[in-house]
Amino acid sequence: MAAIDDALRSALRPSAAALEPYDPAFAPVRINLSANENGLGLPPGVAAELGQALARTATNRYPRPLSDELRQEIALWHGVAPERVCVGNGGDELLFNLFVAFGGAGRTLVDCPPSFSVYRLYAELAETEVVDVPRDPADFSLDEAALVDAARGASVVVVTSPNNPTGNLARPGLVRELCGACPGLVLADEAYMEFADAGQSSEPLLGEFDNLVVLHTFSKAFALAGARVGYVLASPGVVAALNAVRQPYSVNVLSQAAALVCVRRRDEFAPSVELIRRERARVLDELRRLAGRGVEVWPSQGNFLLLRVPSAHVLWERLRDERSVLVRDFSRAPGLSDCLRATIGTPEENDAFLQAMGELLP
Repeated sequence: MAAIDDALRSALRPSAAALEPYDPAFAPVRINLSANENGLGLPPGVAAELGQALARTATNRYPRPLSDELRQEIALWHGVAPERVCVGNGGDELLFNLFVAFGGAGRTLVDCPPSFSVYRLYAELAETEVVDVPRDPADFSLDEAALVDAARGASVVVVTSPNNPTGNLARPGLVRELCGACPGLVLADEAYMEFADAGQSSEPLLGEFDNLVVLHTFSKAFALAGARVGYVLASPGVVAALNAVRQPYSVNVLSQAAALVCVRRRDEFAPSVELIRRERARVLDELRRLAGRGVEVWPSQGNFLLLRVPSAHVLWERLRDERSVLVRDFSRAPGLSDCLRATIGTPEENDAFLQAMGELLP
């Protein structure tokens, strides 16, 4: 990926001058376990109907700006009014719009690293100060008392549940405390919640707090990462603010049609989600058997596992180059030294990853 040269960087706005293009380090490999996608894909019946829906979609017309039909179905699904739903071009657009609308100079984001790096990226691009409340370095648990204290002066607090890349949950009770303490917004990013144990979502708090925003996506459990569709549930006022700053027609007609099919046939994804949960437990157990060779792995409520290994970057390169298996390299990220993150794939992909780990570890 090309870098930004110094001459051009001098012309950038200050909040963008220090940034580099986002690079997930994708590579052409046989097995890609790097992006937390649903490797099982769409259930056959969903795939068939989705293909028919796309064929019927008029691509010569602009999409409905607010994804009205999809918005209505999501509202019925979650038991809220459509005015409480905002659909976006993936969760990323919704996060960006959140900082455009509620961040800025003199505003503060409270983050809990290690977490999704895009929070800080978008906040700083919107000239929002970032205050970190670091997780425990041993088990990545939240410092709940410090987080609630920091929330008292925050414009936005983000808690990710399950957290990417560590897999931890944030208790709904903690989210309730944060909403009560924070004068701004509390975002519960629940992109991976479908893979978590039941009863862990903060959604029931939406009727209690107007400053709570809950983010979901179709990219993970619903196998639509390529379509780029996410949504938030929030108060009508917050949704109106997000709609005010959004780019027109940001969710294209094909993505709206695909997500609509997935919402209506959402129950058909339950077997694949359960398979991923079973495979997550199996892969966790197998990796724990490698503890004597320096492997440390943490339990997760997402569709991925975080592990620490000796010489992680070298192992990441060998997995990619010698076994055509790609995982995510976090070994140089703050708080994640020598860590890799592996998506839970199909049973066959997981077997290949485990075999490679057993053969390549020193």
